[in-house]
Amino acid sequence: KREKLTELKYLNDYGGFSQDGKEYTIRVNKDEKLPTVWSHILTNKQFGTLVTEGMGGYTWYKNSRLNRLTAWRNLPVQDVPSEIIYLQNEESKKVWSMGLNPCPDDNDYYITYGLGYAKYRHQSDEISQNLEMYIPMEDNIKVQTLKLENNGLKKKKLKLVYYIKPVLEEDELKSNGYCTLEFIPNSNVICMKNTAQEETFSQYLFVSSGEKITSYTGSKQNFVGNGGLANPDGIRQIKLDNSNSLWQNGIIAIQCEVELEALESKEIVFTLGVGKTVLECQDIAYKYCNLSKVKEEYEKTKNYWRGITDNLQVSTPLESTNILLNSWLIYQTITSRLLGRTGYYQSGGAYGFRDQLQDTIALKYVDPEFTKQQIIKHSAHQFIEGDVEHWWHEETIRGIRTRFTDDRLWLVYLVEDYISFTGDKQILDIQTPYLTGAILETGVDEKYDRYEQTELTESIYEHCKKAIKRACNFGENGLPKIGIGDWNDGFSNIGTEGKGESVWLGFFLYIILKEFSKLIKQCKQEEIETSNWYENIAEKLKENLNENAWDGKWYKRAFADNGDIYGSMENEECKIDSIAQSWSVISGAGDIEKKESAMKSLENHLVDNENGLIKLLDPAFDKSKLEPGYIKSYIPGVRENGGQYTHAAVWSIIAEAILGDGNKAVEWYKMINPIEHSRTKKEANRYKVEPYVMPADIYGNQNLLGQGGWTWYTGSSSWYYLVGI
Repeated sequence: KREKLTELKYLNDYGGFSQDGKEYTIRVNKDEKLPTVWSHILTNKQFGTLVTEGMGGYTWYKNSRLNRLTAWRNLPVQDVPSEIIYLQNEESKKVWSMGLNPCPDDNDYYITYGLGYAKYRHQSDEISQNLEMYIPMEDNIKVQTLKLENNGLKKKKLKLVYYIKPVLEEDELKSNGYCTLEFIPNSNVICMKNTAQEETFSQYLFVSSGEKITSYTGSKQNFVGNGGLANPDGIRQIKLDNSNSLWQNGIIAIQCEVELEALESKEIVFTLGVGKTVLECQDIAYKYCNLSKVKEEYEKTKNYWRGITDNLQVSTPLESTNILLNSWLIYQTITSRLLGRTGYYQSGGAYGFRDQLQDTIALKYVDPEFTKQQIIKHSAHQFIEGDVEHWWHEETIRGIRTRFTDDRLWLVYLVEDYISFTGDKQILDIQTPYLTGAILETGVDEKYDRYEQTELTESIYEHCKKAIKRACNFGENGLPKIGIGDWNDGFSNIGTEGKGESVWLGFFLYIILKEFSKLIKQCKQEEIETSNWYENIAEKLKENLNENAWDGKWYKRAFADNGDIYGSMENEECKIDSIAQSWSVISGAGDIEKKESAMKSLENHLVDNENGLIKLLDPAFDKSKLEPGYIKSYIPGVRENGGQYTHAAVWSIIAEAILGDGNKAVEWYKMINPIEHSRTKKEANRYKVEPYVMPADIYGNQNLLGQGGWTWYTGSSSWYYLVGI
């Protein structure tokens, strides 16, 4: 019997929100699938999992790229799961999976995503199945509680198999054959170790259950046989073969048996976790085989996420705005961007200097400590020369030194924003170290290496001054040099020879100079000369921006090494770029008439009301003589190349609000809200991606027009929250 979903808000045939907006429920079956994968992230500070409506996804420990516990596959069409719960009715021999993949039966699957948990519901052979999944806030374990209820009048015997494809590395190609497992019957635990793993991640993975493990296997070949994951031979054998995974295509599959009397229900716990030793694995597994402990930790987890997101609640006439602002945006920002640093489409695991700083710009509203700690962390990834690591992996102490020119300035911008919001000027005096390493040689644009911290520590105030000094490197138009990219990494070829200049970076540097000059006057009276110097540079920069970067109706975007101009009406491609226009307003550097004209031009050329897009630039790069860099390798209209890059779209909304056009700002804010892109089945089929989280981009070309790009792992969630508040 099919459940009615009519009580859900913004129901589009695929799913909708609960009445309080804090859950999203999806209904699928093998014939009615979603337009693409809709995923969800559950994580604590060290351990996390990404799940999908088909129970695909993967689990990690400490680093979502370098130390995956189970396999990550970016294959949205197939969504091959690496963690599966199989069920078999011992009487009828019917086999199905708890998730839509890999072997569904004919009945509906219901999936509910909430703050800190995911639920999967299904009904087969008179048996109700309810699976609740969460990651506790303190322990490195994924907990799944499966409640089975026999709705029939006859006893049922079920076989359950919990299968995982372990990795314990960056990917299975590196670890396959090197993972060895050990079954400890007294503790009902299977432990696995990657014998080839480096010291950085030398943990044990474990799998356990609240039910007795009656057999297991470590061999994928023996389990899958000729049937594949959709119909594995192992499920039809009386017992699994108890084989090891070493030197094999390794898996872990454990088998349990459950009997249900008529109308009886039982709850079975399956766990997947890590420990530094076998003993620690046994201890954690033992804690979570206790059902009351499992439920207690589940409530703690839900309360934690509710507590953070409930700190600030809004009520506006537009329900889609309320839903995102009251939970999903903050949840997306913390789980995907700060803690997991992963999404279904990109599993990075790294800290980006500019990226994770900007993520905390919204978090100051729910807990400014997030912002403060991120500033402290990032300041220690600045080189003694003033430039910074573009990104790094914390666990390996390795990162990349580059010629990107905006990264270092985000430290100053966040410090200014944090002090403005909290009044906590003492952050300027916190001492942190620098990094040291080989300076990039001429002709070398980036270098991935292990960079060590110096014994020298200086105040965050001095770190900021170093960043500003390094950024005040101007070209012949009096604008900052662009290097191998400013905020737009795709502009990787504009300034490689050291001459190209960035108009956007000029506006960004201007506001930083003005605000830091004010801070010095408030906190460091003895450095008044530095304040005056910043003021003078800012005024000269403002003059150059309005003289040399003005194109008649809007601001140009960049000047290349070879003299090419980007963002000019004389161009065949990239006549106008949005961020030069929006930041002329946000920074306050644009002349009054010019910034109003610039924003009018942005609206005329880049806002597509019909399709609900605010494009980054137009026309897209394709066949002209301009060679901006890797942005041109994207299909026209995709990602930065002429699609909506949501991060920049939000900046244009901020600019409209600053100019005083509140109605237009609200209209645009609603227009790029993902819920508004998915109101009906037809709209959801076009937009394709999740309605409950921000997308990094929306495609702007003909056959993909209106389709969302990658979701979850985008800095736009933080900025969209900020402008909403």
